[in-house]
Amino acid sequence: MSEKLLEIKDLHAGVEDKEILKGLSLSIGKGEVHVILGPNGSGKSTLMNVIMGHPKYQVTGGTMLFEGEDMTPLKTYDRARKGLFLSFQTPEEIPGITLENMIRTSMQAVTGKKSKILPFRKQLRATMEELKMKPEYADRYLNVGFSGGEKKRAEILQLLMLNPKLALLDETDSGLDVDAVKIVSEGVAKFHNENNSCVIITHNARILDKLKVDYVHVLMNGEIVEEGGPELVDEISRRGFTHIQSEQEK
Repeated sequence: MSEKLLEIKDLHAGVEDKEILKGLSLSIGKGEVHVILGPNGSGKSTLMNVIMGHPKYQVTGGTMLFEGEDMTPLKTYDRARKGLFLSFQTPEEIPGITLENMIRTSMQAVTGKKSKILPFRKQLRATMEELKMKPEYADRYLNVGFSGGEKKRAEILQLLMLNPKLALLDETDSGLDVDAVKIVSEGVAKFHNENNSCVIITHNARILDKLKVDYVHVLMNGEIVEEGGPELVDEISRRGFTHIQSEQEK
């Protein structure tokens, strides 16, 4: 039995007066890879944002424990310091801040330690090389003028450099060609080990090729309606969600 990293019970959350998550429960053990599938509008991205503490979303019921501590009152930056990381479906462009400065500042904020510039740069360049990113991207403004694939590689670069305890990957593979998906998949596989965990939202089973998936959860209408192992990914790739929706409507 793996040590619990994240324990969500009966979570209710939404935006303004609209409830999106309707009593969702999810348990993630250390070292596990969880995949969340579901049709558009089912609440997948809302779940990721609520876990990360996005101020737009209000939690109206239930509990979220991270390593046994109640996360509900914690700000997003405090959750990041505890070891949470969220990669975005559509990463923002931020003029004026270079990719290198953003990652170095983030590492210092999360660890509370000043990172020495030369060892940091050496680690950054080596990691960029693994992700097939040109070194000059370190000096460019964050995501400004980056292609979709370059933005996603920049997200995985941040993941590998920050090395969180729990990685929340919200469709990190969306809009990528086959080669870019392979590089992103290899990057996630390089990050994952027995001491951390991943929660992955995806519509593309290829990102899972290099990972051993432990649990698959199907989210519909703000609730987890079906759970299983990696075989559930194959089944939904073949059949879609219609048969599960039909079961729910009975």
